[in-house]
Order: sequence, then C-alpha cells, then structure tokens
Amino acid sequence: MIAGRGRRIRPPRRGLGTSDAVDFDSMWDVLASSLREIHTKNASKLSFEELYRNAYKLVLKKRGETLYIRVKEFEAEWLAKEVQPRIIEELSQTLLLATSGTQMIATANEKRVAGEKLLRALKQAWEDHNLCMNMTTDVLMYMDRVYCKDFRKPSIFSASMGQFRDHVLRTPLSDNPDDQISIAHILNAVMLDQVQMDREGDIVDKSLLKSCAYMLEGLYETEDEDESTKLYLTSFEPEFLRASEEFYRLEGAKLLLEADAGTFCKDARKRVNEEEDRCRSTLSPLTLTKVKSVVETELIKKNLPEVIALEASGVKYMLDNERLLELELIYELSARVDPKKEELRKAVQARILEMGNDVNKATVAATHTLPKPSDQDGDKAEGEEKASEKPVSQQTTAAIKWVDDVLQLKERYDNVLTEAFKSDQGLQTAFSRSFTDFINAFERSSEYLSLFFDENMKKGIKGKTENEVDLLLDKGITLLRYIQDKDMFERYYKKHLSRRLLMKRSISMDAERQMISKMKMEVGNTFTQRIEAMFKDMAVSADLTSNYKRHVAELGDPDPKRAEIEVNVLTSTMWPLEAMAPSYNDGEDRPRCIFPPQIERIKQGFEKFYLDKHSGRQLTWQANMGTADLRAYFPEMKGAKKTREINVSTYAMVILLLFNDQPPGGFMTTEEIQARTNIPLNELTRNLQSLGVAQKTRVLRKEPMSKDVKIDDKFYFNETFYSQFQKFKIGVVTSGNKVEDSQERSETEKKNNDTRGGVIEAAIVRIMKQRKELSHQKLIAEVIQQLTARFMPDVNMVKKRVESLIEREYLERIEDREPAAYRYLA
Repeated sequence: MIAGRGRRIRPPRRGLGTSDAVDFDSMWDVLASSLREIHTKNASKLSFEELYRNAYKLVLKKRGETLYIRVKEFEAEWLAKEVQPRIIEELSQTLLLATSGTQMIATANEKRVAGEKLLRALKQAWEDHNLCMNMTTDVLMYMDRVYCKDFRKPSIFSASMGQFRDHVLRTPLSDNPDDQISIAHILNAVMLDQVQMDREGDIVDKSLLKSCAYMLEGLYETEDEDESTKLYLTSFEPEFLRASEEFYRLEGAKLLLEADAGTFCKDARKRVNEEEDRCRSTLSPLTLTKVKSVVETELIKKNLPEVIALEASGVKYMLDNERLLELELIYELSARVDPKKEELRKAVQARILEMGNDVNKATVAATHTLPKPSDQDGDKAEGEEKASEKPVSQQTTAAIKWVDDVLQLKERYDNVLTEAFKSDQGLQTAFSRSFTDFINAFERSSEYLSLFFDENMKKGIKGKTENEVDLLLDKGITLLRYIQDKDMFERYYKKHLSRRLLMKRSISMDAERQMISKMKMEVGNTFTQRIEAMFKDMAVSADLTSNYKRHVAELGDPDPKRAEIEVNVLTSTMWPLEAMAPSYNDGEDRPRCIFPPQIERIKQGFEKFYLDKHSGRQLTWQANMGTADLRAYFPEMKGAKKTREINVSTYAMVILLLFNDQPPGGFMTTEEIQARTNIPLNELTRNLQSLGVAQKTRVLRKEPMSKDVKIDDKFYFNETFYSQFQKFKIGVVTSGNKVEDSQERSETEKKNNDTRGGVIEAAIVRIMKQRKELSHQKLIAEVIQQLTARFMPDVNMVKKRVESLIEREYLERIEDREPAAYRYLA
C-alpha cells in the first residue's frame, strides 16, 4: 500500500550544517501549501527534492513529532472539509431512508443507480487519497524512516489511512446523538443490496463492488494494522454472512416448495459456484471459505435430508430411473456437508434392500405357484410328460432367474457407484452390506447360486469366449462373497459338481478348474480342498480305467460281446456320497442294485483287479450316478438299419437288459422289475417314465398308457419304436438340478449343522490349546471370529459344543472364576 517504501533516501547536498537555525512555521507553510497542491492534483510544478530537504531538516532538528502531528491534522482537515462533503453530495434520499429503516418503494433499477453513484464516489475518493498519500510519503520518507521508526509511530501513510476511516467513513452524518448513521453504514447496506440484486439475477457493476471491497481490505480498525482487524472482516463481512444466511434459508424453503430434487441440486451447485465466483471477482477471497460454509449449511445441509427423501423426485426416484447426472449432483452436495454421506448412504441402502427383498419375494411367489401335474390317462401322456417336468423346470428356472436378477441389480448399482458416486469407498461398503443383508435373508441363496454355476457349466457357457466365461464366473464369485454360509454353498456345489463330473455333463473342464481357482482366491484353500480332491479322483480314475483295459486285453478274453467298463473310483470322504446314494421312500435299508449277470461278471473282474493293487480298501458301487451306451435292435423299425445306439442311465440299462430274456410279446410289471433289480421305487418310476411314457424315447410300451407309473403297470419291449437319429440319449424324467423341496432342504440343513458342530469343536480345541485358559466371552468371540469367513456360528451352538467338550474332558471349568472361564486339558 505504501508506494514510497523501499526507495533509497538520497542525502541532501553538502553545506547543510547542523547549527543552522530552522524556522518551522515558514517551512511548514511551504509543505502545507505543497500538500494542498498534491491533493488538488496540481503538483506538476512542485520541487519534490526541495520539499524532501525541508522535511529532512525538520526531522534532523528534532522537529519530527511536530511535523508528524501537523501532517495528520492537515490530512484530517482535508478529509473532513473537502472529501466527505463531496461523498455526502452523492447520497440520495433513497439510500438515507433505506439505511434508517424507513420503508419506501423503489425499483431495482433506482436502487442500483443510487448505490452505484455512492460506490463510484467512494472509489474515486479512495483512489485519490491513495495517490496523494503515496506522493506525500515520498516527501516525508526520512520522517517515516527515522522519527516513526525511533518512536514506534505508524507511518504517515498508515496514519492517513486511519484518518480516511475516521473522517470519511465513520463520521456520523447527523449531529443527533441518537442517529449514528455514517457513510460506512450506508456503504455496507449498498454493497449488501448490490450483492442481493446480483443473486436475484440483476446486472450490477462488479468491478465497482470489487474496488470498494478492496478499499475496506486496505483499512484497519487500529493503526497497528493487524490482518484480522481489516474493516472488510470486522465491518462488512459479518453483515454479509448474516444476509447470506437469511437469503439461503429462504432460498432452500422456496426450492423445497416449488422444485423437484434434481432442480434443487442443480440450483444448489449453481449457488455454490456463484459465491465462489463472487468472492473472486466481486468481493474478496477472504470470504470464500466462510460464505461457502453458509451456503452448504443453510441451503444444502439443512435441506438435504428432505431432498433425498422426496417421494416423486428424490434418491429413490433417481435410482429407479437411472438419473445418473442428478445422483452425481446429490453425491457432490452430500460430500460437501457430510464426509460420510450418511443420509445418502441410508437412502441408497434402503432402496437396495427394498429391491433385493422384492427379488426374493418374487422368487418365492414363483416357486409357490407352480402348476401341479394332472392325473389324466390315455393319449395325453405325452403332454402330461411335459407337464410333469414343467414344475421342476420352473423351479430351476426360478432359481437361475433369482441369481440373474441379483446380478442385474448388482451391475446396475455398480454403474451408479462408478458413474455417479465416484467409486466412493464408504458407499461401496454400504452397497456391499445391503447386498449381504438381502442375499442372506433369502434362505436358498447358497443353493440357487450353486444351481447358477451348474447350469452355466452344463450349457450356459457354450459358445462363449474365454473373456465372457471369465466375466460370468467373476459375477458369480461376487455373489459368493456376499453369502455368509459358505459351507452350505460348498455342500450344494459339491453335490452339483459330482453329477457334472460323473455324468460328463460339464462343457469345459478348463472352466471348471478356472472356477476352483477363483473360489480359492476368494475364500481360501480350506474351502476348495475337497473339491480339488474330486478332480484328482477323476484323473486317477481315468488312468485306472486305461490300466484295466490293458489288463483285460492281456487276459485275452474270448467273449466278443464283452461290455467295456469305465469306472470312477471316488474317495468317500471327499465326495458328497450321502447326496449320491440311492434313496428309498419307505425308509427301509435294502441291498443295492442287482446287476444283470453279464454286467456283474465285469464288475467283479474290476473289483479283483483293483483290490489286488489296493488291499484293505472297500468298493461300493453307486449305480444311480452312472450312464451306459447300449446298442438296441428294433425288428419292425423302418429302413434298413434297425439298430440304434442309446445313451441311458445305469438304472435304465439294468431295466432294458431284463427284456433280452423276454419272449416276443412278453411283459414285466413294475413290481417284477423292482424285485429283479432292487432299484428304489422312486428311481425306478422316473426311469420307467423316461423309457415308456415320453413319446420320442418310448423304447418300452406301457399298459395302460398314462403319465403315472403304478406298481401293476405292464411294460413291453417296443418293437415298433422308430428314431431318425442313429445315436440318441434318453434323459431321466425330472433328473437334473431340481430345487430341493422342504423335506430335502430340512435334511440338508440338519447334515450341515452336524458338520458345523465338528468344525466349531475343532476351532474351540485349537484356540484353547494355544491359550490354555480363557474366559467364556473371549472364547465365544474368538470362535466366531475364526469361523465367520466360512459361516456365521450360532452362539447357542457354540455353547453346546463347549459343554460337550467339557463332558468329554477336553476342557474344564475354572472354579471360583468370575466371569466364567475354561482350562484346556492336554
């Protein structure tokens, strides 16, 4: 601000003796006259060197204090008598009445013109005063450097700025002691009014406002010139912030009443940008942070919860209609007022949960409204056969649809997170928590996800590229990440995988192994150990089959019709044998399937071969899990080739081979077939439906013809069967991956809970072996912490396992210990 500061002082010419007498009054008259010429802009003829020398003499002769006082008095008188009246002349009656609080009618244009007239006068007076004081400072430079420094007085420039404050801005305009209105009051009111007009869209002179704000920044409350005492900060800014609070409070209420959420967000961001620009171009950057805080508090923070919750346009509406730009706006506003985005997080979480629960309810409703098979007989058997498969197909379809719907929901919100919410970590965590909640609220999530993988591994990935398969598996793994009961998923996955491997239904073994790798990365080695062992068994079995074929060839079996056998030897502890074993609806413990003699001979030959190499092991044959390729001759088939190659289940093979011993026209009843094969009735029924009811695969003829198979139904070999295909497959009715019914589901949960009991006990023993002694609460907490990655342990189950270990003397209670504690017994 002091233009003269920093200049080099040129010493006066030689000959100025210290003993020369100084006539202060005469020298002051010259100086005062010169200062008047400077203020009247008539300083071109002045000799600044002579003026400087005179001031130098006075300071040198110890008259600095008197000079300092006289200059201040001169400037005070000039400002009071010359400058202030000129500014008062520019004050209109409109401004005076408005400042005094009197109500009067004036147009926006009238107020703007009157205000700009005053601002222009103040700007001119301030610039003139600065210019004159810079020139005066040059003349009195030696006084500033010597007298003011020695006596710790403000520089003459600083002192004159204070006089401008006191004699121009703060002098009351009236002699009435009750009326203390000054130009400073009117200036603040005018500037606030101009800002208000600018906010309302009127055109104002921003450069003029900037000049007056700059003037207030250059003036201080005291001559110490402390930065915190600038008039801008002490006088104008508090009033500006109060007016801003009121404006944005009303603005928020108006927008809530008239606008939708998107418009509110756009207007709020626009207002923030306007205030930032106003502080840079119209007022002062000193106010930027404070006025932004006012806008954020009054306009955004206080109204944001209501904006987010608006029924017809709030966050729920934005999410449902994918209004990404508006969501981005509301995210930005939330981030301004709340680093955690709490209100936005709650709204999005609530919507995800709501939509996820809708998916769950729709799936449950779909599975509960499946059509039931009819009991009609006769020629409608073919249509009924389709109808009998339809409910199961719909159950599986509903399961796959649930996963697809959840994945679509996940993809949709991932897009919202990326595009609108800038991949915000806090919101991402909230999203994950919401998906975890509604996925785990659906009790069949583990089963349905396993079915999803099973369906895709069997046919869904057919024709897809490696990248597409990888993306599909990644999506499924993402859902697996949300499932808490991963042990239940493992149980279902092993069940479905075993069928794919044994029935050779998997399209790509590479995709199967890729899936195992992804699961290992997601949930760890423990989860995939048994699944990897299943693949190992399949590889070992392939080698075993090859070796057996070589062994048979070396024996030189003379039977040209000898059947070839391909055996999969499974490790009982690694495969879900309880799910693979044949089931008897009557609950009886019956002997296993009776194979035809030609098959039994081959079976025994393999057993001898295997047990010779692996003594001490036991082989248990699972006929329900195998398939067979048969060559069938149909004497009345049209065309020259009367044989067909048929792929059937092992049970179907056993049934069909019985008819080799039947004379032409001979039949067998369902009861007879079961007695000779010992196939469980429910499995026998399904296979007989496939062989004798489905029209395209009716290699047996059923009497009477109906969908249902009864115990006294008769079955004949269908000599008139015809198929245009040389090779074809007869699938088992309702076989495949049907969803478990309530009874099966209950059994699965019981088996899983039994398994969990062992896992919990192992964790307890592992912890206590390491800790030796531990309190009850800490033991429960550590068990839950260790097992959470695999499943969410039930506290009551953990307590029961602790009691069981105490009974078996693995643990003991520590007597007289509060709270309760346990000791490990080696």
